[in-house]
Amino acid sequence: MTTLVWAGGLLRGEDEPIVSARDHGLTVGDGVFETAEVVRGRVFALTRHLRRLEYSAVRMGMAGIDEELVREAVGEVIAVGTGLTRVRITLTSGPGPMSSARGDGEPTLVVVGTDAPALLTCRAVRVPWRRNERSPLAGVKSTSYGENVVMMEYARAKGADEALIANTHGHLCEGTASNVLIERDGEVLTPPLASGCLPGITRGLALEWGAEAGVPVRVAAPGELEMGVLDDVVAGRAFAAVTSSTRRVQPLAALDGAELEKGPLLSRLAAVFDNAAALDSDPAPRQSK
Repeated sequence: MTTLVWAGGLLRGEDEPIVSARDHGLTVGDGVFETAEVVRGRVFALTRHLRRLEYSAVRMGMAGIDEELVREAVGEVIAVGTGLTRVRITLTSGPGPMSSARGDGEPTLVVVGTDAPALLTCRAVRVPWRRNERSPLAGVKSTSYGENVVMMEYARAKGADEALIANTHGHLCEGTASNVLIERDGEVLTPPLASGCLPGITRGLALEWGAEAGVPVRVAAPGELEMGVLDDVVAGRAFAAVTSSTRRVQPLAALDGAELEKGPLLSRLAAVFDNAAALDSDPAPRQSK
């Protein structure tokens, strides 16, 4: 797999050391990141990803991002890459003490491009842990991903590649690396941001483009989607899909080991998303819901 790295203003070798051993992103996970799809040499929805990177950084109490620098770094990686499929932007608070307190050094910016293959199917399981919607990191794309790692290893042990999570109220929240869509009773619903889920780029675009195309899709009211709705998905009374920058709108192929059918509205929404994305590679940001 090809891996291209930009750090400290320069393109680097894949195995070249690029961060300090005291970097707070390394020692305590004090950083934020974005992963975006690359399509024919262009980063899809880059402006929206940078807007969310800024949001996450501010929520973490970090200085805002230098958008011009990030765009330049991404552009350098894309310019030398051939067949890249995704780019990851990571921003940490930089070197700091060996404690939770931050230092006062310059932030660390790293951009990595890869040609990792597309994720063609999603087999998910429910996990016994819950997302804390009251956490100071709720809705933040932070590098503090320890919880997600544990949940993904649980999923992998059960033959799955995604884990679906409830929040502390028992409401459906999100996947470890995706948002969730549920098709039932002639409409498509997604958990609200109040559930603690990430404000996904693909989630937001699916809501916007789907509604514009006449697909009955909306944000659920708080508590409207209980975790038990996944029982209906397993039983075939409802359907489910996940959304992410690496999956787009992807109907679930299996849940808790049960093979699933694709919902007609979710299949239609996936097609609407793909068609709209082909026409607009950098859709202007709108307010999240």
